[in-house]
Amino acid sequence: MSETHGSREEHHNQYEIRLKGHLDDRWIYWFEGLRITHESDRTTILTVQVVDQPALHGVLRKVRGLGLPLVSVLLLDPNQANGPNGNENKDPNHSKKKETNI
Repeated sequence: MSETHGSREEHHNQYEIRLKGHLDDRWIYWFEGLRITHESDRTTILTVQVVDQPALHGVLRKVRGLGLPLVSVLLLDPNQANGPNGNENKDPNHSKKKETNI
């Protein structure tokens, strides 16, 4: 008897984690797979895709270990972050982010 596995599409949520202060480049390897952006207001944005809440909490545990104040955690709305061709939505009336409570 042959066993058939149905394809299960994993849904990844993308989050933006904002920290007070700038991370230096040595942390890039610790946060491998995350996008790190330094903002002019002396904050750092970590952009991460996670499959579930436990994975998000794992990233937040790493963030806690840095000792930098956590400013915000935002769930990026996948329906508004990208247009039909994978391009960023340029409509100023649509917010790309929504707040999430943890």
